[in-house]
Amino acid sequence: MGRIFGVLAVWLGLLGAGAARGQQAGPGPSRTAATDVVLLPGPATLPVTGEYTLGFRLRGGVLDNYSEFPELEGFKKSGKNRTVTTRIVQGRRFADLTITQRYVPYGEGEYVIKAFQLTVNGVVLRSSGATVRVGPAAQPTPAPGAKPTAPLQAVGNLDKLFGKPKPALYDDIPDHAFLTVLADRPSVYVGQGVRVGLYFYLKPEDQALLAFHDFMNQLPPLLHELHQPTAWQEPGPEASASADTVRYQGQRYLRFRLAENVYYPLTPQPLRFPPLALTMVKYKVLKKPAPGQDNRLAGYKTYYATGSTVAVRPLPEAAQRGPVPVGTYRVSEAISRTTFRVGETFTYAFGVEGEGDLSAVLAPTFVPGPGLEVFGPEVRLEARPGGGKKLFRYRLVARQPGVLPLDSLLQLTVFNPTTARYDTLRPELRPLVRGRAAPAGPLPKPEDDPFYGPALAGADATMQPLDVYRDVRRYADWLLVALAGVAGLGWWRAGRAA
Repeated sequence: MGRIFGVLAVWLGLLGAGAARGQQAGPGPSRTAATDVVLLPGPATLPVTGEYTLGFRLRGGVLDNYSEFPELEGFKKSGKNRTVTTRIVQGRRFADLTITQRYVPYGEGEYVIKAFQLTVNGVVLRSSGATVRVGPAAQPTPAPGAKPTAPLQAVGNLDKLFGKPKPALYDDIPDHAFLTVLADRPSVYVGQGVRVGLYFYLKPEDQALLAFHDFMNQLPPLLHELHQPTAWQEPGPEASASADTVRYQGQRYLRFRLAENVYYPLTPQPLRFPPLALTMVKYKVLKKPAPGQDNRLAGYKTYYATGSTVAVRPLPEAAQRGPVPVGTYRVSEAISRTTFRVGETFTYAFGVEGEGDLSAVLAPTFVPGPGLEVFGPEVRLEARPGGGKKLFRYRLVARQPGVLPLDSLLQLTVFNPTTARYDTLRPELRPLVRGRAAPAGPLPKPEDDPFYGPALAGADATMQPLDVYRDVRRYADWLLVALAGVAGLGWWRAGRAA
């Protein structure tokens, strides 16, 4: 009898585990029904300085996972927003989660958003695509009654705080320092980078006369004034307290880099940098220095940088539609082997290297020729200030022998601002594929495979009902109730016999 109950217990354990697995395979409380997830499309029009958004809203559920948002042609991913909204319905509290992906347009024009799908908690959200028009940037309008901000004014000498010494005892030695906003070129094309820096120059002999004052509080407003709403900004090196020795107008100076950015204009509007001001500590020197005492008197002096403007020229009319990368680029190629045979896979990398906004260089379309299969590309970016290298790596399989004309299958159109012309970058490698052509015909059937053929022939093709696990669990519950009744009856009879 004990052996029978032991076997029965093992069998019930297996049934319970199978029922548990069947229950986990179905939708549980943490899963979300299709009606609980809503796709949030982006706007149909936006300015070139605005952002396009795609997102989804999850109502009253827990977010387990979701797939990546798609890459959109003509846009660059900028960041994500996560918002939680609480609502009360009939006394019950529900939380709605919204995930939004932001995109920044590369330039003006009309872009087609291709159809895509997004998976949230196993629910597939499909979009049939849309057309987005990116227009010119909106001109900022000043608020009614607003007054222009006055430049930072100089502050009085520190001697007013600690008792005024006799000014006749100190000499105010003139200095040769100045503040300036410099651009590396006076005009650029739309999409061409221009490096603009805010620098403070002083001569080496003036170091004892000047010192920075409250620099960490003065710098943020200066950086804000350098921001351009109609340009893509690539931050440069951070502000440094160490100086560089440079030649300016034939004389030797120490240059402090307060800010330096590379700007890529998105519209033909000029880049305007307003006048800026920087307050420094300026020392006066005692006429008759006394040993063992501080022979300087500290005060303040404000230096002003005049405004600067960089003209922006529109690109010439292009023969093709869509955004065109702007920069001085050259082709960079790499290949995985030196000998090629029909049917063998090899890797080919096509890239551009030079000066320009590499984020605007999209993967070129590889036109597969007859007898050639193309997979990829994989993208790798090696950025440096103002340029770098961007590689697109493809996997190729040649099905026919002969010379592989890569120059006619792959090309990239760019605008060269140096020559003011559109250039077409093409590969220079022409690998020779040897061997016999692969026979053209139908693909092999799975049942003809030496491994999968016998496995498919011996597989059980009987249809199983979807609720089989639910039935097994119901039968197991009934059997457990019956066993509990038998156990209770045995316990009751044992109690009476005692």
